[in-house]
Amino acid sequence: MITRNSWGSMPDGRTVDLFTLTNAQGMTASITSYGAILVGLTAPDRNGTMADVVLGYDTVDEYINGRGYFGAVVGRVANRVSHGQFELDGVLHKLPRNKEKFQMHGGATGFHSRLWEAEAEKTMEGPAVTLRYRSADGEEGYPGNLDAEVVYLMTGAGLRMTCRARTDKPTVVTMTNHAYFNLSGDPGSDILDHVLTLNASRYLPTDNDQIPTGAVHDVAGTPFDFSRPKAIGLHIDADHEAIGIGQGYDHYFILDGDIGEMTPAAQIFHGGSGRVLEVCTTQPGLQFYSGNHMADRINGKLGVMYGYRSGFCIETQAYVDAPNRPEFPAITLRPGERYEQITEYRLSGK
Repeated sequence: MITRNSWGSMPDGRTVDLFTLTNAQGMTASITSYGAILVGLTAPDRNGTMADVVLGYDTVDEYINGRGYFGAVVGRVANRVSHGQFELDGVLHKLPRNKEKFQMHGGATGFHSRLWEAEAEKTMEGPAVTLRYRSADGEEGYPGNLDAEVVYLMTGAGLRMTCRARTDKPTVVTMTNHAYFNLSGDPGSDILDHVLTLNASRYLPTDNDQIPTGAVHDVAGTPFDFSRPKAIGLHIDADHEAIGIGQGYDHYFILDGDIGEMTPAAQIFHGGSGRVLEVCTTQPGLQFYSGNHMADRINGKLGVMYGYRSGFCIETQAYVDAPNRPEFPAITLRPGERYEQITEYRLSGK
């Protein structure tokens, strides 16, 4: 089932729509045309009781004026681009910095802050909404007119997100969704008791600005070892240099698997509710963020006050700062090529 409703307007008067997709199991996903934001996603507990498991706001005005990228699609380049610049084919491209020393998540007016064209349809696999946005040549410093597309599809197991893009000039692109999850059904609580497993034996250490140094470290014997199920809070404040830099977990993990193939990435289990989130992706890795920089009191959906570490992010994406690291897999997109990456969020209760 699909519903579409007007959900307010942009400051310039353009209408913002909200789509709700419902599968046969009764799970729902709500997506808005502003920022291609995942506004809500319900999942069953062990007794079949549904609850919204993503953090966010009640109104589009709060998304426009709020912080944190709640549920948004970010791009052109997710995460950090060091020094706010990169070189491509011998040409230096300078990007507006929205952080002191780097550009973050595509810049201040990246994909998260744009109104996307949207249309919904019923498919053989389930209800879907397709969102499209043309990022103009030079927008936030990036070369080429980029035609971006995000498809949210509600399957029987949960939500599938497919990101695609084409360009008319060589450019760089890696998109992700910045949803904050809390599986407990109590979004005002922290996520330290959630049990995380990552299919990743390596991670990227960073400098003090959280820019990768270019090194690749093994997780074995460190607080970053989630190869076996472990509570997020167990080592989150460990005496470890990388933990100190991130003030907890805010690091890129390299997935064990073939790049471009759908690979199990993460499993998160909340014992109190029995909810399970499984993330699979074609991306080479993910940024795991434990909500360390969330303000103490954010007025979220239904008047709930979100606190410190009340949500975690599993941001599937390319290697951080790839445009400036030739040793990392490239994220260059050229005319005639198509960027396509898929991430699935599979939800269940046990």
